[in-house]
Amino acid sequence: MDWYQLKNIGQIDSPAAVVYKDRIEANISLLKTMIGDIQRLRPHVKTNKMLEVTQLLLKAGIQRFKCATIAEAEMLGIAGAKDVLLAYQPVGPKITRLLELTQKYPDTVFSCLVDSKASADAIHAVFNTQRRIAVYIDLNVGMNRTGIRPDAAALELYRYLHTLPGLIPQGLHAYDGHLHDTDMDIRKKRCDEAYAPVAALQQQITDSGLPQPVIVAGGSPTFPIHAAREHIQCSPGTFVFWDWGYARNLPEQPFQWAALVVTRVVSVIDEQLLCLDLGHKSVAAENPQPRVHFLNAPEAQPVSQSEEHLVLKVADTAAYPVGTVFYGVPLHICPTIALYEKAYVAAANEVTGNWKVIARDRQIIV
Repeated sequence: MDWYQLKNIGQIDSPAAVVYKDRIEANISLLKTMIGDIQRLRPHVKTNKMLEVTQLLLKAGIQRFKCATIAEAEMLGIAGAKDVLLAYQPVGPKITRLLELTQKYPDTVFSCLVDSKASADAIHAVFNTQRRIAVYIDLNVGMNRTGIRPDAAALELYRYLHTLPGLIPQGLHAYDGHLHDTDMDIRKKRCDEAYAPVAALQQQITDSGLPQPVIVAGGSPTFPIHAAREHIQCSPGTFVFWDWGYARNLPEQPFQWAALVVTRVVSVIDEQLLCLDLGHKSVAAENPQPRVHFLNAPEAQPVSQSEEHLVLKVADTAAYPVGTVFYGVPLHICPTIALYEKAYVAAANEVTGNWKVIARDRQIIV
């Protein structure tokens, strides 16, 4: 059997997410070989959102993590992670929830991002000298989504953070998610250009008499580039499952597909068109088609998709009668996993259980 085929697929209703534990562990092992010191790893858990995957990372010796939501942060607290960066600037009730996390999980050191004095003041107003929170300045290095430019204003903000007793200025956060050129030379050049002002800011902060700030930088596309720098922490996330998009665009990173969507033919329309039960609700729909690559039907081309249906064109539908199982690699795995409340766990071509996608919800307890 091919590695992805399941002997007991008849027991698995579709659509479903299936994760392959041995391949997840292989991806974690590979990641560790790509950086000199695994303590510089701060993987992002937005991809997996599962307690069991977090435990595999912890078992591998990884102690620092990054996340995007309070629920993901709480999952890490439940798992016993030592160091958790909420890579998001909390506003409104999220600040109070973050405080509650620090109280509920005292063995985990939580931190968050800030990019303005107003946000720093709001966070400081909730925290205090008894329950302080570590903060990183969120730097805009070209993503143009959040953050402050790494210039004089950022230096001023970092100094200002030191005047607020409820905050512990920890470092700088630079996410360059806009860089995903397939050509590694071009990607490296653009990454180095984006990173240069960050390194300069770090030096300016140190020259001003403040402790040297920690730098947390990059995601999956720029991970190999930042991993070659000394001291900075790196935050890949997709590596744990990998997907069709990154496998196609980042050929220098040989991670294995470790999470698939399983779907079935529910209707044969004519000699070339058939319909699967894989709609918008079952695979990330933010990208143009094709949004999934089928390992056992690579020639299949998407024609249309709606909430519960995906129409495909194939050479001859006689090869795919109603009930045929398709195994697909999503183009973008992170938001795809978030569509499922659980993922089936496979080993040796057989589903052996399931893992709850515990952090797909906006709230666990806190």
